[in-house]
Amino acid sequence: PLRCWDPITSCCAMFRNQYDQDVLAWSPQGRLHQVEYAMEAVKQGATAVGCKSRDYVVLATLKRAASELSSAQNKLFKIDENLGVAISGLTADGTLATKSLRAACITHKFTFGSEAEIGRLAGIISDKSQMCTQRSGSRPSGIGMLIAGKDDQGCHLYQTCPSGNLYNHSAAAIGVSVLHLCPPARYKLLTPLLGLLHLKRSKIASFEDFPGEAHG
Repeated sequence: PLRCWDPITSCCAMFRNQYDQDVLAWSPQGRLHQVEYAMEAVKQGATAVGCKSRDYVVLATLKRAASELSSAQNKLFKIDENLGVAISGLTADGTLATKSLRAACITHKFTFGSEAEIGRLAGIISDKSQMCTQRSGSRPSGIGMLIAGKDDQGCHLYQTCPSGNLYNHSAAAIGVSVLHLCPPARYKLLTPLLGLLHLKRSKIASFEDFPGEAHG
Protein backbone atom coordinates (compact mmCIF):
# COMPACT_ATOMS: atom_id res chain seq x y z
CA PRO A 1 0.00 0.00 0.00
CA LEU A 2 1.06 3.56 -0.71
CA ARG A 3 2.09 5.47 2.41
CA CYS A 4 2.05 9.26 2.64
CA TRP A 5 4.80 11.03 4.51
CA ASP A 6 3.50 13.22 7.32
CA PRO A 7 6.10 15.89 8.17
CA ILE A 8 4.50 16.76 11.52
CA THR A 9 4.46 13.16 12.79
CA SER A 10 7.96 12.52 11.49
CA CYS A 11 9.34 15.65 13.16
CA CYS A 12 7.74 14.78 16.51
CA ALA A 13 9.21 11.26 16.37
CA MET A 14 12.62 12.69 15.46
CA PHE A 15 12.55 15.15 18.35
CA ARG A 16 11.46 12.41 20.76
CA ASN A 17 14.33 10.16 19.73
CA GLN A 18 16.81 12.99 19.62
CA TYR A 19 16.06 14.59 22.97
CA ASP A 20 15.52 11.56 25.23
CA GLN A 21 18.97 10.03 24.75
CA ASP A 22 20.62 12.13 27.44
CA VAL A 23 19.33 13.56 30.67
CA LEU A 24 20.95 16.94 29.88
CA ALA A 25 19.14 17.38 26.56
CA TRP A 26 16.18 19.77 26.63
CA SER A 27 13.41 19.21 24.12
CA PRO A 28 12.02 22.16 22.11
CA GLN A 29 9.00 22.03 24.45
CA GLY A 30 11.25 22.64 27.47
CA ARG A 31 11.06 19.10 28.83
CA LEU A 32 13.59 16.60 30.14
CA HIS A 33 12.26 13.29 28.87
CA GLN A 34 14.47 11.04 30.97
CA VAL A 35 13.31 12.78 34.15
CA GLU A 36 9.72 12.29 33.04
CA TYR A 37 10.41 8.61 32.40
CA ALA A 38 11.76 8.27 35.94
CA MET A 39 8.68 9.94 37.39
CA GLU A 40 6.53 7.58 35.34
CA ALA A 41 8.33 4.65 36.99
CA VAL A 42 7.20 6.03 40.37
CA LYS A 43 3.61 6.36 39.12
CA GLN A 44 3.67 2.71 38.05
CA GLY A 45 5.17 1.52 41.35
CA ALA A 46 3.45 0.04 44.37
CA THR A 47 1.08 2.22 46.35
CA ALA A 48 2.51 3.89 49.45
CA VAL A 49 0.55 6.14 51.80
CA GLY A 50 1.44 8.23 54.82
CA CYS A 51 -0.33 10.39 57.36
CA LYS A 52 0.77 12.39 60.38
CA SER A 53 -0.71 13.99 63.48
CA ARG A 54 0.84 16.16 66.16
CA ASP A 55 2.39 13.21 68.00
CA TYR A 56 2.59 10.33 65.51
CA VAL A 57 3.22 9.54 61.85
CA VAL A 58 2.15 6.39 59.99
CA LEU A 59 3.34 4.75 56.75
CA ALA A 60 1.76 1.86 54.84
CA THR A 61 2.41 0.03 51.58
CA LEU A 62 0.75 -2.79 49.67
CA LYS A 63 2.35 -6.16 50.34
CA ARG A 64 2.03 -8.09 47.09
CA ALA A 65 4.16 -10.78 45.48
CA ALA A 66 4.95 -10.92 41.77
CA SER A 67 3.75 -14.54 41.70
CA GLU A 68 2.62 -17.31 44.01
CA LEU A 69 6.14 -18.74 44.03
CA SER A 70 7.94 -15.54 45.04
CA SER A 71 8.04 -13.46 48.18
CA ALA A 72 6.89 -9.86 48.34
CA GLN A 73 9.46 -7.09 47.99
CA ASN A 74 9.87 -4.91 51.03
CA LYS A 75 8.70 -1.35 50.43
CA LEU A 76 9.06 -0.13 54.02
CA PHE A 77 12.43 0.50 55.64
CA LYS A 78 13.46 1.48 59.13
CA ILE A 79 16.26 4.06 58.96
CA ASP A 80 16.62 4.99 62.63
CA GLU A 81 14.65 4.78 65.87
CA ASN A 82 12.73 7.91 64.89
CA LEU A 83 12.75 7.60 61.08
CA GLY A 84 11.22 5.32 58.44
CA VAL A 85 10.56 5.47 54.70
CA ALA A 86 8.12 3.98 52.19
CA ILE A 87 9.12 3.71 48.54
CA SER A 88 7.40 3.43 45.17
CA GLY A 89 9.18 2.72 41.91
CA LEU A 90 12.36 0.74 41.33
CA THR A 91 13.08 -1.19 44.52
CA ALA A 92 16.83 -1.38 43.85
CA ASP A 93 17.04 2.41 43.63
CA GLY A 94 15.04 2.69 46.83
CA THR A 95 17.38 0.32 48.65
CA LEU A 96 20.34 2.46 47.64
CA ALA A 97 18.57 5.62 48.83
CA THR A 98 17.83 4.04 52.23
CA LYS A 99 21.51 3.17 52.62
CA SER A 100 22.37 6.82 51.98
CA LEU A 101 19.87 7.88 54.65
CA ARG A 102 21.30 5.45 57.19
CA ALA A 103 24.82 6.67 56.44
CA ALA A 104 23.71 10.29 56.91
CA CYS A 105 22.11 9.43 60.27
CA ILE A 106 25.24 7.64 61.50
CA THR A 107 27.51 10.46 60.36
CA HIS A 108 25.41 13.10 62.12
CA LYS A 109 25.23 11.10 65.35
CA PHE A 110 28.97 10.50 65.34
CA THR A 111 29.79 14.15 64.59
CA PHE A 112 27.24 15.99 66.73
CA GLY A 113 26.08 13.37 69.22
CA SER A 114 22.41 13.93 68.42
CA GLU A 115 19.72 12.82 65.98
CA ALA A 116 19.56 14.67 62.67
CA GLU A 117 16.53 16.76 61.73
CA ILE A 118 14.09 14.93 59.48
CA GLY A 119 13.89 17.83 57.04
CA ARG A 120 17.66 17.88 56.64
CA LEU A 121 17.77 14.15 55.86
CA ALA A 122 14.95 14.50 53.33
CA GLY A 123 16.86 17.35 51.73
CA ILE A 124 19.93 15.14 51.33
CA ILE A 125 17.93 12.59 49.32
CA SER A 126 16.25 15.23 47.16
CA ASP A 127 19.60 16.92 46.47
CA LYS A 128 21.10 13.62 45.31
CA SER A 129 18.12 13.01 43.04
CA GLN A 130 18.45 16.49 41.58
CA MET A 131 22.18 16.09 40.92
CA CYS A 132 21.43 13.04 38.76
CA THR A 133 19.44 15.32 36.43
CA GLN A 134 22.50 17.52 35.81
CA ARG A 135 25.17 14.90 35.11
CA SER A 136 25.71 13.27 31.76
CA GLY A 137 26.33 9.55 31.72
CA SER A 138 23.93 8.75 34.57
CA ARG A 139 20.19 8.29 34.76
CA PRO A 140 17.68 9.81 37.18
CA SER A 141 16.73 7.70 40.16
CA GLY A 142 13.46 5.91 39.48
CA ILE A 143 12.18 6.09 43.03
CA GLY A 144 9.68 8.16 44.98
CA MET A 145 9.89 8.16 48.77
CA LEU A 146 7.67 9.04 51.70
CA ILE A 147 9.99 9.95 54.57
CA ALA A 148 8.33 9.91 57.99
CA GLY A 149 9.87 10.69 61.33
CA LYS A 150 9.83 12.67 64.54
CA ASP A 151 12.42 15.08 65.90
CA ASP A 152 12.56 18.01 68.32
CA GLN A 153 10.35 20.05 65.98
CA GLY A 154 7.57 17.45 65.85
CA CYS A 155 6.35 14.89 63.33
CA HIS A 156 7.20 15.19 59.65
CA LEU A 157 6.10 13.58 56.41
CA TYR A 158 8.12 14.40 53.28
CA GLN A 159 7.80 13.23 49.70
CA THR A 160 10.77 13.11 47.32
CA CYS A 161 10.65 12.82 43.51
CA PRO A 162 13.18 11.79 40.84
CA SER A 163 13.24 15.40 39.68
CA GLY A 164 14.64 16.49 43.05
CA ASN A 165 11.46 18.18 44.26
CA LEU A 166 10.72 17.90 47.97
CA TYR A 167 7.24 18.25 49.46
CA ASN A 168 6.08 18.53 53.06
CA HIS A 169 2.73 16.81 53.63
CA SER A 170 0.18 16.19 56.32
CA ALA A 171 -1.03 13.18 54.31
CA ALA A 172 0.25 11.79 51.01
CA ALA A 173 -0.15 8.83 48.66
CA ILE A 174 2.06 7.77 45.76
CA GLY A 175 2.02 4.84 43.35
CA VAL A 176 -0.03 3.29 40.60
CA SER A 177 -3.31 2.84 42.49
CA VAL A 178 -3.47 6.53 43.42
CA LEU A 179 -3.51 7.93 39.87
CA HIS A 180 -7.14 7.12 39.08
CA LEU A 181 -8.61 8.08 42.45
CA CYS A 182 -10.67 11.23 42.91
CA PRO A 183 -9.94 13.33 46.04
CA PRO A 184 -12.77 11.73 48.13
CA ALA A 185 -11.46 8.26 47.25
CA ARG A 186 -7.93 9.29 48.18
CA TYR A 187 -9.22 10.46 51.56
CA LYS A 188 -10.95 7.10 51.99
CA LEU A 189 -7.63 5.39 51.27
CA LEU A 190 -6.02 7.36 54.09
CA THR A 191 -8.88 6.83 56.57
CA PRO A 192 -7.45 3.62 58.15
CA LEU A 193 -4.21 5.47 58.84
CA LEU A 194 -6.06 8.11 60.82
CA GLY A 195 -7.16 5.40 63.26
CA LEU A 196 -3.60 4.16 63.62
CA LEU A 197 -2.47 7.60 64.71
CA HIS A 198 -4.14 6.88 68.02
CA LEU A 199 -2.04 3.78 68.63
CA LYS A 200 0.67 4.79 71.10
CA ARG A 201 2.93 1.85 70.40
CA SER A 202 6.02 3.64 69.08
CA LYS A 203 7.17 6.87 67.49
CA ILE A 204 6.41 5.32 64.10
CA ALA A 205 3.25 3.22 64.19
CA SER A 206 2.94 0.08 62.08
CA PHE A 207 0.42 -2.02 60.18
CA GLU A 208 1.54 -5.35 61.66
CA ASP A 209 -1.84 -6.08 63.26
CA PHE A 210 -3.99 -4.33 60.65
CA PRO A 211 -6.16 -6.63 58.47
CA GLY A 212 -5.96 -6.64 54.68
CA GLU A 213 -3.12 -6.20 52.22
CA ALA A 214 -1.57 -3.16 53.89
CA HIS A 215 1.90 -3.61 55.28
CA GLY A 216 3.89 -1.25 57.43
